Amino acid sequence: MNKPLLGSLVAASLLLGDVSAATMYERFETMETEMNRLQQELSALKADKTGAKPSSQMQDEEEDEDDEEEAGSSEEEDEEEFNAQEEIEDMQETIADLNRATAGSHLKLDMDFRTSYDNVNYEMANGDKYKNDAILANRLWLNMNWAANRNISFTGQLAYNKLYGQRFGASNPANGSLENFDWLSSENAYDDSVRVRSAYFFYRNDTFLGTEIPWTFSLGRRPSTNGHLINFRENDRAASPSGHTINVEFDGLSSRFGLEKLTGVSGMYVKLCAGRGATNASPRFSTTPYATNDNELASIDLAGLIFVPYDNGQFSIGTQFYTANNLIDLNDPTDQRNGFRTVGNIYSASAFMMTNGIGNGWSNFLDDTTFFVSGAMSQTDPDQGQSMLGSTEKENGYSYWAGLNMPSLISDEGRFGLEFNHGSKYWRPITYGEDTMIGSKVAARGNAYEAYFTEPLVEDIFSLQVRYTYIDYDYSGSNGFFGGTADGSVGTGTPFTIAQAVAGGMGGMVVDKAQDIRVYLRYRY
Repeated sequence: MNKPLLGSLVAASLLLGDVSAATMYERFETMETEMNRLQQELSALKADKTGAKPSSQMQDEEEDEDDEEEAGSSEEEDEEEFNAQEEIEDMQETIADLNRATAGSHLKLDMDFRTSYDNVNYEMANGDKYKNDAILANRLWLNMNWAANRNISFTGQLAYNKLYGQRFGASNPANGSLENFDWLSSENAYDDSVRVRSAYFFYRNDTFLGTEIPWTFSLGRRPSTNGHLINFRENDRAASPSGHTINVEFDGLSSRFGLEKLTGVSGMYVKLCAGRGATNASPRFSTTPYATNDNELASIDLAGLIFVPYDNGQFSIGTQFYTANNLIDLNDPTDQRNGFRTVGNIYSASAFMMTNGIGNGWSNFLDDTTFFVSGAMSQTDPDQGQSMLGSTEKENGYSYWAGLNMPSLISDEGRFGLEFNHGSKYWRPITYGEDTMIGSKVAARGNAYEAYFTEPLVEDIFSLQVRYTYIDYDYSGSNGFFGGTADGSVGTGTPFTIAQAVAGGMGGMVVDKAQDIRVYLRYRY
């Protein structure tokens, strides 16, 4: 018979489990079903003890059982009943506590708090060196989920991300005005403001227009950072985009259609996404509030498609395609106050293969090791009279990325990871929200190396991570925007080699090598 503690463990697993497994409504419903099952077991045990047994069982019993066997049987039944009773009482108490905490609603609140230490170093193209030996930051995520029923729910997340104390060095608006840019406002460690990182409603159904195609639809501020592959080093569940080409916050919609039943292929699905990265709208107190303003930049829109042709839990393949229009760059890269200009469009495609477990029973270590490899490309499409990434022509950029996520060998839950990625001259993803102090490593036009070690200290609630990121740039502009003239006088995305930067007198403005050592403590509950 299960121990009395089982009830609380079942409740915890149902409530705190992977949110992709079921909606909050379904998890509550599962808890109620489990409690009803236990109550039925208790009723059956009581019936057995009082002799109310099926007639067939009564006829099969031996009439000449000795007293000792009867006593032993009675004691076992008493113990079984006692354990079942405690198990049900434990489950009842857990549900009662939950109802009190949520006022009887299907609401879940949880939090994620992280304190981090970073040591960053930069070597410029001309040999100058810059560093910060101790950057301390606090990050707090407050999560909320409300499920009205099995079909419709709401999910939101508030974020606080702040360096210790008052921050110096960002007070000059000439180079600090983009600190709270909408695409990364919650990912950037800045001030003590609490921001909405995500807020959206989510609809799901098991059929679509009468077909057996399960589908979902969501609309709002979408969770589009820490996507597939980049989530391993973050020790987070993957958001839907591939982190190789998309890692920013955005407002928009998505709709997913499961194709597994239709095709018979494990895990196959297609997901359509669309969002708006910037809105052209006149000020509230103007002659025509919120109307389109011809003197302002055009709205930035993005549309994409995610297609997973196969995923059986161990082996998976994922692809992603998107286009974004009316992309921007600074009018003056030395003074952000001078605003932006529209430069053109971009197209992107990526594909990854991943195996959760190498081989088939070769060893426990390999069975618990994840390996992935990903390739991606980007293509610029400059507007008439504009240039993108230093060229007035369409330019293709390429990147590849490989990683291993392995058991730590210290505990069953600890993880150790190694990653490498490389980007070409014109490589340009939209990964400004990547959680790395020295900028996006996936965006590097050059080589990036990373090693990390994550170890739980108190179950899955309190954890420690040590991470090292090293980037060796071949070209400048890896963390710039989308424009740039050939001479580098306008825009931030022009790719210069390190030698060209020095020869052009820009050696003190171009990073050659960068590294970040991070240590954090993280509490999630």
